[in-house]
Amino acid sequence: MFPPDLPCVKNWPLYIYRIFAKWLSFFVFGLISIILVILVVPPMRLFIHPHGKFIASIRRFVSASMRLFFNFMHLLKIVDVDVDDRDLYRQLSSKIIVANHPSLLDPVLIISLIPKADTIAAEHLRRSIISGVVRQLYILNSDDHNKIINSCDETLKNGNCLLIFPEGTRTVRSKEMRIKKGAARIAIASGCGIVPVHIGGTDKFGLGKKDPWFGFNPTERYVYKVRMGKEINPEQYKNMPHSAAVQALTKEILRALS
Repeated sequence: MFPPDLPCVKNWPLYIYRIFAKWLSFFVFGLISIILVILVVPPMRLFIHPHGKFIASIRRFVSASMRLFFNFMHLLKIVDVDVDDRDLYRQLSSKIIVANHPSLLDPVLIISLIPKADTIAAEHLRRSIISGVVRQLYILNSDDHNKIINSCDETLKNGNCLLIFPEGTRTVRSKEMRIKKGAARIAIASGCGIVPVHIGGTDKFGLGKKDPWFGFNPTERYVYKVRMGKEINPEQYKNMPHSAAVQALTKEILRALS
């Protein structure tokens, strides 16, 4: 049931409670999403103009909702969040945020910290119940890389932060981190600084890639330790050939997140 590197469960009643509390939390998350789609976004879209002001307002609302969600999980005693300096995240503007991706909740966590966060959403969300909100707020992934880069450049110029998980998916347990070159390409195209964010803490078994839904950390709650690294300036690579610059910047991002 558990990976060999994890200890055995010592308190089964507590462990079972945490599993049910996790399921309850995801139910609440779905409920929040439906409320946003049906009761919040339509009236905000109707009364807040122009469109740019509406987008900024709804992003702040989504960020606050995600903070509420984490507070709910903290109240259930299944999640603790330890952030180095929340003000630093709230003040970020026109930065590319790159982060490692150990668990399912990582995007929700970063968006809760950054009110102006934009991101490249998975294409399958186009067909989800929240597709209307996703299309308005975030950049949908596609095979048209030039279109994505142009959209990212535009959102950064508008003062938003762009959240990217360079691994492309959640980190597979006990495997070496491998990252893609998309974040480096966007940074070189836009000239915007890269802010690495490392997500650590306790083991996220039950929220990781290929983990069972009935899983949880066998001995303790989920603790998210969020630490901001030193900003990476892509301008230092501007005199290099494009492919070499992308490769060198990708390696620097990998070092910052490892």
